[in-house]
Amino acid sequence: MVHVRTVRTASGATAVQIVFANRGGKRRIEHIGSAHDDVELELLKTVARQKMLAGQGELDLGLQPPPDAGGPLPVTSSRMGHLVDALLAGYRHLGLDVVTDGDEVFCGLVLARIIEPTSKLDSLRVLSEVGIEPPGYRTVMRRLPVFAAETWRTSLSSAYAANATLGPKHLVLYDVSTLCFETDQGDGFREPGFSKERRLEPQITIGLLTDADGFPLRVEAFEGNRAETATMLPTLRSFMAAHRLTEITVVADAGMVSDTNKKAIEAAGLSFILGARIPFVPYVIDAWRKAHPGQEPLDNQIWVQPVPASASDGRRDHTIIYQYRADRARRTLKGIDEQVVKARRAVDGKAPVKRNRFIQITGGEKTLNQDLIDKARTLAGIKGYVTNLPQPSPDVIIGAYHQLWRIEKAFRMSKHDLQARPIYHHLRESIEAHLTVVTAALAVSKWIETTTGWSIRRFVKTTRRYRSFTIQAGDHTITAADPVPADLNTALEAIRERARAGQ
Repeated sequence: MVHVRTVRTASGATAVQIVFANRGGKRRIEHIGSAHDDVELELLKTVARQKMLAGQGELDLGLQPPPDAGGPLPVTSSRMGHLVDALLAGYRHLGLDVVTDGDEVFCGLVLARIIEPTSKLDSLRVLSEVGIEPPGYRTVMRRLPVFAAETWRTSLSSAYAANATLGPKHLVLYDVSTLCFETDQGDGFREPGFSKERRLEPQITIGLLTDADGFPLRVEAFEGNRAETATMLPTLRSFMAAHRLTEITVVADAGMVSDTNKKAIEAAGLSFILGARIPFVPYVIDAWRKAHPGQEPLDNQIWVQPVPASASDGRRDHTIIYQYRADRARRTLKGIDEQVVKARRAVDGKAPVKRNRFIQITGGEKTLNQDLIDKARTLAGIKGYVTNLPQPSPDVIIGAYHQLWRIEKAFRMSKHDLQARPIYHHLRESIEAHLTVVTAALAVSKWIETTTGWSIRRFVKTTRRYRSFTIQAGDHTITAADPVPADLNTALEAIRERARAGQ
Protein backbone atom coordinates (compact mmCIF):
# COMPACT_ATOMS: atom_id res chain seq x y z
CA MET A 1 0.00 0.00 0.00
CA VAL A 2 1.33 3.42 -0.98
CA HIS A 3 -0.19 6.78 -0.17
CA VAL A 4 0.74 10.45 0.10
CA ARG A 5 0.49 12.19 3.45
CA THR A 6 1.21 15.66 4.78
CA VAL A 7 2.76 16.39 8.16
CA ARG A 8 3.09 19.69 9.97
CA THR A 9 6.74 20.41 10.87
CA ALA A 10 8.10 22.25 13.89
CA SER A 11 8.98 25.24 11.70
CA GLY A 12 5.37 25.63 10.56
CA ALA A 13 5.91 24.21 7.07
CA THR A 14 3.99 21.25 5.63
CA ALA A 15 6.08 18.18 4.78
CA VAL A 16 4.90 16.02 1.90
CA GLN A 17 5.77 12.34 2.21
CA ILE A 18 5.15 9.05 0.44
CA VAL A 19 4.31 6.20 2.83
CA PHE A 20 5.07 2.66 1.70
CA ALA A 21 3.30 0.10 3.93
CA ASN A 22 2.75 -3.67 3.81
CA ARG A 23 0.32 -6.00 5.50
CA GLY A 24 2.83 -6.85 8.20
CA GLY A 25 2.62 -3.31 9.48
CA LYS A 26 6.12 -2.23 8.37
CA ARG A 27 6.39 1.21 6.82
CA ARG A 28 8.96 3.13 4.83
CA ILE A 29 8.58 6.89 4.48
CA GLU A 30 10.10 8.94 1.69
CA HIS A 31 10.29 12.69 2.20
CA ILE A 32 9.49 14.75 -0.93
CA GLY A 33 9.87 18.28 0.39
CA SER A 34 8.42 20.98 2.64
CA ALA A 35 5.86 23.53 1.46
CA HIS A 36 5.40 27.01 2.88
CA ASP A 37 2.22 27.96 1.01
CA ASP A 38 -0.71 26.34 -0.81
CA VAL A 39 0.93 26.55 -4.25
CA GLU A 40 4.09 24.72 -3.11
CA LEU A 41 1.93 22.17 -1.29
CA GLU A 42 -0.01 21.27 -4.42
CA LEU A 43 3.16 21.10 -6.49
CA LEU A 44 4.82 18.74 -4.02
CA LYS A 45 1.72 16.56 -3.94
CA THR A 46 1.89 16.36 -7.75
CA VAL A 47 5.54 15.33 -7.56
CA ALA A 48 4.68 12.66 -4.98
CA ARG A 49 1.84 11.28 -7.14
CA GLN A 50 4.12 11.09 -10.16
CA LYS A 51 6.76 9.21 -8.18
CA MET A 52 4.13 6.75 -7.01
CA LEU A 53 2.92 6.18 -10.58
CA ALA A 54 6.42 5.85 -11.94
CA GLY A 55 7.16 3.19 -9.33
CA GLN A 56 10.75 4.30 -8.71
CA GLY A 57 12.62 5.25 -5.57
CA GLU A 58 14.43 8.34 -6.83
CA LEU A 59 13.21 11.64 -8.18
CA ASP A 60 13.51 10.82 -11.89
CA LEU A 61 10.48 12.20 -13.74
CA GLY A 62 11.63 11.26 -17.23
CA LEU A 63 9.00 8.52 -17.57
CA GLN A 64 5.64 9.71 -18.81
CA PRO A 65 2.84 9.13 -16.26
CA PRO A 66 -0.79 8.61 -17.24
CA PRO A 67 -2.52 11.73 -18.65
CA ASP A 68 -4.62 12.28 -15.53
CA ALA A 69 -1.47 12.89 -13.48
CA GLY A 70 -1.05 16.25 -15.17
CA GLY A 71 2.16 15.45 -17.15
CA PRO A 72 5.74 15.23 -15.92
CA LEU A 73 7.38 18.07 -14.03
CA PRO A 74 10.92 18.75 -15.30
CA VAL A 75 13.84 18.50 -12.88
CA THR A 76 15.99 21.48 -13.87
CA SER A 77 18.92 20.70 -11.59
CA SER A 78 20.16 18.14 -9.09
CA ARG A 79 23.18 18.52 -6.81
CA MET A 80 24.81 17.19 -3.66
CA GLY A 81 24.16 20.55 -2.11
CA HIS A 82 25.10 19.77 1.49
CA LEU A 83 28.45 18.23 0.54
CA VAL A 84 29.41 20.88 -2.02
CA ASP A 85 28.41 23.78 0.23
CA ALA A 86 30.33 22.33 3.19
CA LEU A 87 33.54 21.84 1.21
CA LEU A 88 33.24 25.28 -0.36
CA ALA A 89 32.77 26.76 3.11
CA GLY A 90 36.09 25.25 4.20
CA TYR A 91 37.83 26.29 0.98
CA ARG A 92 36.69 29.90 1.41
CA HIS A 93 37.27 30.03 5.17
CA LEU A 94 40.91 29.10 4.57
CA GLY A 95 41.17 31.92 2.05
CA LEU A 96 42.06 29.64 -0.86
CA ASP A 97 39.56 31.39 -3.12
CA VAL A 98 41.28 34.73 -2.46
CA VAL A 99 44.90 33.64 -3.00
CA THR A 100 43.95 31.79 -6.20
CA ASP A 101 41.96 34.80 -7.45
CA GLY A 102 38.78 32.73 -7.64
CA ASP A 103 40.26 30.11 -9.99
CA GLU A 104 37.32 27.77 -10.59
CA VAL A 105 39.43 25.05 -12.21
CA PHE A 106 41.69 24.71 -9.17
CA CYS A 107 38.72 24.83 -6.79
CA GLY A 108 36.94 22.13 -8.78
CA LEU A 109 39.99 19.85 -8.77
CA VAL A 110 40.40 20.28 -5.00
CA LEU A 111 36.75 19.43 -4.31
CA ALA A 112 36.82 16.45 -6.66
CA ARG A 113 39.99 15.17 -4.97
CA ILE A 114 38.17 15.17 -1.61
CA ILE A 115 34.91 13.68 -2.87
CA GLU A 116 36.34 10.91 -5.05
CA PRO A 117 40.10 10.81 -5.71
CA THR A 118 40.63 9.87 -9.34
CA SER A 119 42.38 11.03 -12.51
CA LYS A 120 42.13 14.60 -13.79
CA LEU A 121 39.88 13.45 -16.64
CA ASP A 122 37.57 11.49 -14.37
CA SER A 123 37.44 14.42 -11.92
CA LEU A 124 35.22 16.16 -14.47
CA ARG A 125 32.73 13.33 -14.14
CA VAL A 126 32.83 13.67 -10.33
CA LEU A 127 32.11 17.40 -10.52
CA SER A 128 29.21 16.83 -12.92
CA GLU A 129 27.68 14.21 -10.63
CA VAL A 130 27.75 16.47 -7.58
CA GLY A 131 26.13 19.32 -9.49
CA ILE A 132 29.12 21.51 -10.45
CA GLU A 133 29.63 22.55 -14.06
CA PRO A 134 33.03 21.01 -14.92
CA PRO A 135 35.67 22.80 -16.97
CA GLY A 136 36.93 21.29 -20.22
CA TYR A 137 39.72 18.73 -20.01
CA ARG A 138 41.99 20.85 -22.20
CA THR A 139 41.41 23.77 -19.85
CA VAL A 140 42.50 21.61 -16.90
CA MET A 141 45.68 20.51 -18.65
CA ARG A 142 46.48 24.10 -19.64
CA ARG A 143 46.19 25.22 -16.03
CA LEU A 144 48.49 22.55 -14.52
CA PRO A 145 51.72 24.52 -15.20
CA VAL A 146 50.17 27.46 -13.35
CA PHE A 147 49.37 25.28 -10.34
CA ALA A 148 52.97 24.00 -10.30
CA ALA A 149 54.52 27.48 -10.33
CA GLU A 150 56.44 28.55 -7.23
CA THR A 151 54.43 31.78 -6.91
CA TRP A 152 51.17 29.81 -6.90
CA ARG A 153 52.38 27.33 -4.28
CA THR A 154 53.81 30.11 -2.12
CA SER A 155 50.48 31.96 -2.20
CA LEU A 156 48.68 28.82 -1.06
CA SER A 157 51.29 28.25 1.64
CA SER A 158 50.62 31.79 2.87
CA ALA A 159 46.93 30.97 3.18
CA TYR A 160 47.74 27.82 5.15
CA ALA A 161 50.12 29.71 7.43
CA ALA A 162 47.47 32.37 8.06
CA ASN A 163 45.32 29.65 9.62
CA ALA A 164 48.13 28.44 11.89
CA THR A 165 49.86 30.18 14.78
CA LEU A 166 53.54 30.61 14.01
CA GLY A 167 56.37 32.07 16.03
CA PRO A 168 59.53 31.16 17.95
CA LYS A 169 57.58 29.27 20.61
CA HIS A 170 55.25 27.53 18.16
CA LEU A 171 55.97 24.21 16.60
CA VAL A 172 56.18 22.96 13.07
CA LEU A 173 56.29 19.22 12.43
CA TYR A 174 58.32 17.68 9.63
CA ASP A 175 58.25 14.26 8.04
CA VAL A 176 58.92 12.67 4.66
CA SER A 177 57.30 9.96 2.60
CA THR A 178 57.68 8.44 -0.84
CA LEU A 179 55.33 8.08 -3.81
CA CYS A 180 56.13 5.46 -6.42
CA PHE A 181 55.25 5.32 -10.14
CA GLU A 182 54.23 2.57 -12.53
CA THR A 183 57.34 2.82 -14.67
CA ASP A 184 60.65 1.00 -15.06
CA GLN A 185 62.84 3.90 -16.12
CA GLY A 186 64.07 6.77 -13.95
CA ASP A 187 64.19 10.26 -15.42
CA GLY A 188 66.29 12.23 -12.95
CA PHE A 189 63.27 13.12 -10.80
CA ARG A 190 61.45 9.82 -10.53
CA GLU A 191 64.30 7.61 -9.37
CA PRO A 192 64.60 4.35 -7.38
CA GLY A 193 65.51 4.87 -3.75
CA PHE A 194 64.64 3.81 -0.22
CA SER A 195 60.88 3.25 -0.40
CA LYS A 196 58.60 3.52 2.63
CA GLU A 197 56.13 1.41 0.63
CA ARG A 198 58.80 -1.29 0.11
CA ARG A 199 58.58 -1.01 -3.67
CA LEU A 200 61.31 -1.11 -6.30
CA GLU A 201 59.81 1.22 -8.92
CA PRO A 202 61.08 4.78 -9.43
CA GLN A 203 59.67 7.18 -6.86
CA ILE A 204 59.78 10.73 -5.61
CA THR A 205 60.41 11.90 -2.04
CA ILE A 206 58.04 14.45 -0.55
CA GLY A 207 58.62 16.54 2.56
CA LEU A 208 55.57 17.73 4.47
CA LEU A 209 55.63 20.57 6.98
CA THR A 210 52.61 20.98 9.27
CA ASP A 211 51.68 22.93 12.37
CA ALA A 212 51.31 21.22 15.75
CA ASP A 213 47.79 20.06 14.85
CA GLY A 214 48.82 18.42 11.58
CA PHE A 215 47.48 21.23 9.39
CA PRO A 216 49.62 21.43 6.21
CA LEU A 217 51.95 24.38 5.75
CA ARG A 218 54.29 23.41 2.94
CA VAL A 219 54.99 20.46 0.64
CA GLU A 220 58.19 20.02 -1.34
CA ALA A 221 58.97 17.30 -3.88
CA PHE A 222 62.48 15.88 -4.26
CA GLU A 223 64.25 13.28 -6.35
CA GLY A 224 63.38 9.74 -5.35
CA ASN A 225 66.97 8.89 -4.47
CA ARG A 226 67.54 11.91 -2.24
CA ALA A 227 68.26 11.05 1.39
CA GLU A 228 65.54 11.95 3.88
CA THR A 229 67.99 14.02 5.91
CA ALA A 230 68.69 16.19 2.85
CA THR A 231 65.05 17.25 2.45
CA MET A 232 64.38 19.07 5.71
CA LEU A 233 66.50 22.21 5.33
CA PRO A 234 65.30 23.12 1.80
CA THR A 235 61.69 22.80 2.96
CA LEU A 236 62.28 24.87 6.09
CA ARG A 237 64.22 27.54 4.23
CA SER A 238 61.58 27.97 1.51
CA PHE A 239 58.82 28.15 4.11
CA MET A 240 60.63 30.68 6.29
CA ALA A 241 61.62 32.82 3.32
CA ALA A 242 58.04 32.87 2.05
CA HIS A 243 56.72 34.08 5.41
CA ARG A 244 59.70 36.16 6.54
CA LEU A 245 60.15 34.08 9.68
CA THR A 246 63.39 34.36 11.60
CA GLU A 247 62.83 31.55 14.09
CA ILE A 248 60.58 28.55 14.52
CA THR A 249 60.85 25.34 16.53
CA VAL A 250 60.97 22.29 14.31
CA VAL A 251 59.92 18.87 15.64
CA ALA A 252 61.14 15.78 13.81
CA ASP A 253 61.98 12.14 14.32
CA ALA A 254 65.57 11.09 14.92
CA GLY A 255 65.81 9.55 11.47
CA MET A 256 65.17 12.93 9.84
CA VAL A 257 68.20 14.66 11.31
CA SER A 258 71.88 13.93 10.82
CA ASP A 259 74.60 15.72 12.78
CA THR A 260 75.16 17.93 9.74
CA ASN A 261 71.45 18.76 9.65
CA LYS A 262 71.44 19.60 13.32
CA LYS A 263 74.33 22.02 12.92
CA ALA A 264 72.71 23.61 9.87
CA ILE A 265 69.41 24.06 11.73
CA GLU A 266 71.20 25.87 14.53
CA ALA A 267 73.25 27.91 12.06
CA ALA A 268 69.95 29.14 10.63
CA GLY A 269 68.94 30.31 14.12
CA LEU A 270 66.23 27.68 14.57
CA SER A 271 65.17 25.78 17.64
CA PHE A 272 64.46 22.08 17.52
CA ILE A 273 62.92 19.17 19.39
CA LEU A 274 64.22 15.89 17.99
CA GLY A 275 64.15 12.24 18.80
CA ALA A 276 67.57 11.29 20.20
CA ARG A 277 69.44 8.17 19.18
CA ILE A 278 70.80 6.20 22.14
CA PRO A 279 73.90 4.33 20.91
CA PHE A 280 75.06 3.53 24.46
CA VAL A 281 73.72 3.66 28.01
CA PRO A 282 73.68 7.35 29.03
CA TYR A 283 75.74 8.10 32.12
CA VAL A 284 72.73 9.58 33.99
CA ILE A 285 70.84 6.29 33.57
CA ASP A 286 73.93 4.20 34.30
CA ALA A 287 74.55 6.20 37.48
CA TRP A 288 70.92 5.76 38.55
CA ARG A 289 71.04 1.98 38.00
CA LYS A 290 74.26 1.70 40.00
CA ALA A 291 72.63 3.66 42.83
CA HIS A 292 69.51 1.47 42.67
CA PRO A 293 70.74 -2.08 41.98
CA GLY A 294 68.00 -4.54 41.05
CA GLN A 295 65.36 -1.81 40.99
CA GLU A 296 63.31 -0.95 37.92
CA PRO A 297 62.53 2.70 37.15
CA LEU A 298 59.09 4.02 37.94
CA ASP A 299 56.65 4.42 35.09
CA ASN A 300 57.18 7.82 33.41
CA GLN A 301 60.48 8.37 35.25
CA ILE A 302 62.59 11.11 33.64
CA TRP A 303 66.31 11.87 33.57
CA VAL A 304 67.69 15.18 32.32
CA GLN A 305 71.20 15.40 30.92
CA PRO A 306 72.56 18.87 30.02
CA VAL A 307 75.06 19.02 27.16
CA PRO A 308 76.82 22.38 27.47
CA ALA A 309 78.08 24.06 24.33
CA SER A 310 81.79 24.17 23.68
CA ALA A 311 83.77 26.89 21.97
CA SER A 312 84.74 24.54 19.14
CA ASP A 313 81.32 23.48 17.82
CA GLY A 314 79.60 26.89 17.83
CA ARG A 315 76.24 25.54 18.94
CA ARG A 316 73.83 26.40 21.74
CA ASP A 317 73.48 24.41 24.94
CA HIS A 318 71.60 21.16 24.36
CA THR A 319 69.45 19.19 26.76
CA ILE A 320 68.77 15.47 26.39
CA ILE A 321 65.68 14.17 28.18
CA TYR A 322 65.23 10.44 28.76
CA GLN A 323 61.88 8.95 29.69
CA TYR A 324 61.04 5.43 30.89
CA ARG A 325 57.62 3.96 30.15
CA ALA A 326 56.66 0.59 31.65
CA ASP A 327 54.43 -0.40 28.74
CA ARG A 328 57.15 0.46 26.23
CA ALA A 329 59.62 -1.64 28.25
CA ARG A 330 57.23 -4.61 28.32
CA ARG A 331 56.85 -4.57 24.54
CA THR A 332 60.56 -4.04 23.94
CA LEU A 333 61.64 -6.84 26.30
CA LYS A 334 59.21 -9.22 24.62
CA GLY A 335 60.79 -8.44 21.27
CA ILE A 336 64.30 -8.85 22.69
CA ASP A 337 63.40 -12.27 24.15
CA GLU A 338 62.05 -13.43 20.79
CA GLN A 339 65.17 -12.26 18.97
CA VAL A 340 67.47 -13.92 21.52
CA VAL A 341 65.65 -17.26 21.12
CA LYS A 342 66.05 -17.06 17.33
CA ALA A 343 69.69 -16.04 17.66
CA ARG A 344 70.43 -18.96 20.00
CA ARG A 345 68.83 -21.43 17.59
CA ALA A 346 70.98 -20.04 14.78
CA VAL A 347 74.15 -20.22 16.90
CA ASP A 348 73.35 -23.85 17.84
CA GLY A 349 72.90 -24.71 14.16
CA LYS A 350 69.20 -25.49 14.53
CA ALA A 351 68.08 -22.67 12.21
CA PRO A 352 69.62 -20.78 9.30
CA VAL A 353 71.44 -17.55 10.09
CA LYS A 354 69.28 -14.55 9.28
CA ARG A 355 69.58 -10.89 10.11
CA ASN A 356 69.71 -10.74 13.88
CA ARG A 357 71.54 -8.02 15.76
CA PHE A 358 72.36 -10.38 18.63
CA ILE A 359 74.44 -12.76 16.52
CA GLN A 360 78.16 -12.05 16.45
CA ILE A 361 80.25 -13.70 13.72
CA THR A 362 84.00 -13.81 14.18
CA GLY A 363 85.72 -15.63 11.37
CA GLY A 364 83.50 -18.68 10.89
CA GLU A 365 82.31 -18.84 14.48
CA LYS A 366 78.84 -17.70 15.53
CA THR A 367 78.21 -16.53 19.10
CA LEU A 368 75.65 -14.52 21.01
CA ASN A 369 76.60 -10.88 21.52
CA GLN A 370 75.87 -10.82 25.23
CA ASP A 371 77.08 -7.24 25.71
CA LEU A 372 74.57 -6.02 23.12
CA ILE A 373 71.79 -8.09 24.71
CA ASP A 374 72.54 -6.60 28.13
CA LYS A 375 72.62 -3.07 26.71
CA ALA A 376 69.29 -3.60 24.92
CA ARG A 377 67.68 -4.85 28.12
CA THR A 378 69.08 -1.91 30.08
CA LEU A 379 67.63 0.58 27.56
CA ALA A 380 64.26 -1.17 27.21
CA GLY A 381 61.44 1.30 27.75
CA ILE A 382 63.71 4.37 27.49
CA LYS A 383 63.32 7.00 24.78
CA GLY A 384 65.43 10.10 24.32
CA TYR A 385 64.57 13.63 23.21
CA VAL A 386 67.09 16.38 22.46
CA THR A 387 66.41 20.11 22.23
CA ASN A 388 68.32 23.37 22.08
CA LEU A 389 65.55 25.38 23.73
CA PRO A 390 66.69 27.17 26.90
CA GLN A 391 65.50 25.73 30.24
CA PRO A 392 63.19 23.16 28.65
CA SER A 393 60.38 21.54 30.59
CA PRO A 394 60.53 17.74 30.12
CA ASP A 395 56.73 17.47 29.94
CA VAL A 396 56.55 20.19 27.29
CA ILE A 397 59.37 18.68 25.19
CA ILE A 398 57.97 15.14 25.33
CA GLY A 399 54.44 16.37 24.66
CA ALA A 400 55.61 18.37 21.66
CA TYR A 401 57.49 15.41 20.21
CA HIS A 402 54.49 13.16 20.59
CA GLN A 403 52.51 15.50 18.33
CA LEU A 404 54.35 13.88 15.42
CA TRP A 405 51.51 11.36 15.16
CA ARG A 406 49.49 14.20 13.65
CA ILE A 407 51.80 14.59 10.67
CA GLU A 408 51.86 10.82 10.24
CA LYS A 409 48.06 10.91 10.18
CA ALA A 410 48.18 13.70 7.60
CA PHE A 411 50.41 11.56 5.39
CA ARG A 412 48.08 8.58 5.78
CA MET A 413 45.09 10.73 4.88
CA SER A 414 46.76 12.14 1.79
CA LYS A 415 48.00 8.74 0.63
CA HIS A 416 44.79 6.82 1.30
CA ASP A 417 41.76 9.10 1.53
CA LEU A 418 43.11 11.56 -1.07
CA GLN A 419 45.26 9.08 -3.04
CA ALA A 420 48.24 11.36 -3.42
CA ARG A 421 50.19 9.01 -5.70
CA PRO A 422 50.28 10.79 -9.10
CA ILE A 423 50.46 7.61 -11.20
CA TYR A 424 48.94 9.32 -14.25
CA HIS A 425 51.57 12.06 -14.41
CA HIS A 426 54.97 11.87 -16.04
CA LEU A 427 56.34 15.41 -16.18
CA ARG A 428 57.74 17.04 -13.04
CA GLU A 429 55.54 20.07 -13.66
CA SER A 430 52.39 17.93 -13.70
CA ILE A 431 53.50 15.98 -10.62
CA GLU A 432 54.06 19.17 -8.61
CA ALA A 433 50.70 20.55 -9.78
CA HIS A 434 49.07 17.34 -8.59
CA LEU A 435 50.75 17.64 -5.17
CA THR A 436 49.55 21.26 -4.97
CA VAL A 437 45.96 20.10 -5.46
CA VAL A 438 46.38 17.27 -2.94
CA THR A 439 47.80 19.63 -0.31
CA ALA A 440 44.89 22.04 -0.72
CA ALA A 441 42.49 19.10 -0.44
CA LEU A 442 44.30 18.00 2.72
CA ALA A 443 43.92 21.50 4.20
CA VAL A 444 40.18 21.60 3.48
CA SER A 445 39.78 18.04 4.80
CA LYS A 446 41.57 18.93 8.05
CA TRP A 447 39.29 21.97 8.38
CA ILE A 448 36.20 19.76 7.99
CA GLU A 449 37.52 17.24 10.50
CA THR A 450 38.41 19.90 13.06
CA THR A 451 35.04 21.60 12.67
CA THR A 452 32.78 18.54 12.76
CA GLY A 453 34.75 15.96 14.72
CA TRP A 454 34.10 13.52 11.86
CA SER A 455 36.75 11.89 9.70
CA ILE A 456 36.73 13.22 6.14
CA ARG A 457 35.93 9.74 4.83
CA ARG A 458 32.83 9.47 7.03
CA PHE A 459 31.74 13.00 6.22
CA VAL A 460 31.95 12.56 2.44
CA LYS A 461 30.42 9.09 2.45
CA THR A 462 27.47 10.23 4.56
CA THR A 463 26.82 13.65 3.05
CA ARG A 464 26.93 12.63 -0.61
CA ARG A 465 23.79 10.52 -0.11
CA TYR A 466 21.59 13.59 0.27
CA ARG A 467 20.71 15.59 -2.81
CA SER A 468 18.54 18.60 -3.54
CA PHE A 469 16.40 19.00 -6.67
CA THR A 470 15.05 22.05 -8.43
CA ILE A 471 11.71 21.40 -10.15
CA GLN A 472 9.99 23.70 -12.62
CA ALA A 473 6.19 23.67 -12.50
CA GLY A 474 4.83 26.28 -14.87
CA ASP A 475 5.85 29.67 -13.55
CA HIS A 476 6.81 28.23 -10.20
CA THR A 477 10.20 26.85 -9.13
CA ILE A 478 10.31 24.60 -6.10
CA THR A 479 13.10 22.75 -4.33
CA ALA A 480 12.78 19.22 -3.01
CA ALA A 481 15.48 17.71 -0.83
CA ASP A 482 16.17 14.48 0.99
CA PRO A 483 15.78 14.84 4.76
CA VAL A 484 19.09 15.01 6.61
CA PRO A 485 19.61 12.88 9.76
CA ALA A 486 20.15 14.64 13.07
CA ASP A 487 23.86 13.84 13.46
CA LEU A 488 24.71 15.08 9.98
CA ASN A 489 22.58 18.17 10.49
CA THR A 490 24.61 18.94 13.64
CA ALA A 491 27.86 18.60 11.68
CA LEU A 492 26.57 20.82 8.89
CA GLU A 493 25.41 23.45 11.36
CA ALA A 494 28.89 23.48 12.95
CA ILE A 495 30.36 24.17 9.50
CA ARG A 496 27.90 26.96 8.84
CA GLU A 497 28.59 28.57 12.21
CA ARG A 498 32.35 28.48 11.74
CA ALA A 499 32.03 29.81 8.20
CA ARG A 500 29.89 32.71 9.48
CA ALA A 501 32.36 33.41 12.28
CA GLY A 502 35.21 33.62 9.79
CA GLN A 503 33.50 36.20 7.59
